[in-house]
Amino acid sequence: MTEIALDVTTNGSRLDRFLAENLGDLSRSRVQQLIERECVRVNDEICTSKKLKVCAGDRLQVTIPPAEPLELEAVEIPLDILYEDDHLLIVNKPAGLVVHPAPGHYRDTLVNALLAHCDRLAGIGGVQRPGIVHRLDKDTTGAIVVAKTDFAHQHLQAQIKAKTARREYLGFVYGSPQADSGTIDRPIGRHRVDRKKMAVVPEDRGGRAAVTHWQVRERLGNYALLHFRLETGRTHQIRVHSAAMGHSIVGDPVYGSGRSIGVNLPGQALHAWKLTLEHPVSGESIEAIAPLPPTMVKLMQVLRRRQ
Repeated sequence: MTEIALDVTTNGSRLDRFLAENLGDLSRSRVQQLIERECVRVNDEICTSKKLKVCAGDRLQVTIPPAEPLELEAVEIPLDILYEDDHLLIVNKPAGLVVHPAPGHYRDTLVNALLAHCDRLAGIGGVQRPGIVHRLDKDTTGAIVVAKTDFAHQHLQAQIKAKTARREYLGFVYGSPQADSGTIDRPIGRHRVDRKKMAVVPEDRGGRAAVTHWQVRERLGNYALLHFRLETGRTHQIRVHSAAMGHSIVGDPVYGSGRSIGVNLPGQALHAWKLTLEHPVSGESIEAIAPLPPTMVKLMQVLRRRQ
């Protein structure tokens, strides 16, 4: 259970809107649920009205209960395994596969497949996301590492936090950047209007530091293939940063331009190409490379022919 205290410094905002804007990890609908469940206090009194206008000087307390454990089911789903031993495995995730269970996806996720593949995975790193060290968006393909032991889970997450694990992506973007390489250092937070989206948000408004390094691998007329390296791992980071620099990821249904390119893509043309990390037990360097999926290979061929 998490307790959060907030002080209001301005007048007039609705309670649910104020909390959603100041609690970057919670959507407005989630905030409204907490209010309905008597998890929010205003000046030490429980408040169940999401429309209450808060005033400067008000003291807010939010209690976030622990997530209810899911009844996870092992489901036989084929896995493309790039590396595996007794401590971890690295999977080449296809487009369309959700990483962990969520509303609408309780039996068709990577976690369901992992539980069927490795019967001692359950509970490692938490009941709801067993073994998951980091995540990929549903339609982003490529390498993702999964821990088989608690020690490996903690070790791998520490590598990502310390930036010693190297995550590299390939993505096709609209337009061709003027420079050959660059770094995007812009904080990311929840979009103020559309709470399902992320956006570049100043840190004093709830954004969290986000750094993406990029380099042009190939210029393809009005498109380009970029090599991205993540220094941080915010939700939708590459997609948000690419759009912010004026070169959104091709096929991105949320942050892209929506222009048709003549290739039937399952979603954004973004692929977790290479994952480099230190083995948590042996200390050896592991480098896993996930080949481009067929749809991105076809996209590359089409764009090369158009030049």
